[in-house]
Amino acid sequence: MVTGGSIDWGEFRAGVRSGIPIFLGYLPIGIAFGMLAVSYGFSPFQAILTSALVLSGSGQFVALSTLALSGSVIASVLASTVVNLRYALLSVTLSAHLHGLKMRILAWLGFTITDESFAINSAEIRELRASPSSMLGVGTTSWLGWITGTSIGAIGSQHMSDLSAFGIHFAMPAMYAALFIALANNRKQIYCGIGAGFFVMALYGLNLLGLQLEIYWYAVIAAIAAATIAVIILPENESAEEALITASEPGADTRISSAAQSTKADKATKAEEDTP
Repeated sequence: MVTGGSIDWGEFRAGVRSGIPIFLGYLPIGIAFGMLAVSYGFSPFQAILTSALVLSGSGQFVALSTLALSGSVIASVLASTVVNLRYALLSVTLSAHLHGLKMRILAWLGFTITDESFAINSAEIRELRASPSSMLGVGTTSWLGWITGTSIGAIGSQHMSDLSAFGIHFAMPAMYAALFIALANNRKQIYCGIGAGFFVMALYGLNLLGLQLEIYWYAVIAAIAAATIAVIILPENESAEEALITASEPGADTRISSAAQSTKADKATKAEEDTP
């Protein structure tokens, strides 16, 4: 559990250092979003403002493409909401470790939660290195990386005559393919991703046969259907697989060794207490 009502700037700087890899990772994706947004009719200011106020990489790509294809704000909001539902789960997970914080700190922590910042904050909580101030540093650095990348892409695209020559319209499917390969850690996630792809192809085939369904609904229907089926078919606990994955993370050996030493110490203490 981490508590605190004010910002410790030393811990904040430590969080900034932890967030630098996220900053660097967000630059190319932010550049792609900025260029794509301008190619779809956004002004550079609108593209940058979107990233500053939303901070949802995949959700922004989905909202942008849905809006471009359909012109429907409702469809765009619905599609991005489905993609971003995971943030509710991430927030609930972190909230169990955050108590006694001021509302403005909680609000900023909630706003800056992303998959990457959550991963770093969770790791530092396990290592007993996390604090509200360090989490603020991680989140703020991530936010600045996303805005910086978007700014470079949006402003730079003004000096490029043909963005299609850079394959910018393939940015979103390429990003999702990369995310799937990087984040699919167990059978349920792999089957869910493959199932979603199958549903998209099936819907496209039905559309060719005369089904009157706008293409921007494909991702929404496929994501909900595949996730629902995955939960029903594979409800078992895959904690063993997740433990193996965690054990392969950098620093896992140190944590496991420390845990083992702690267990041995506890056993030794108990044995002394039991000795007459």
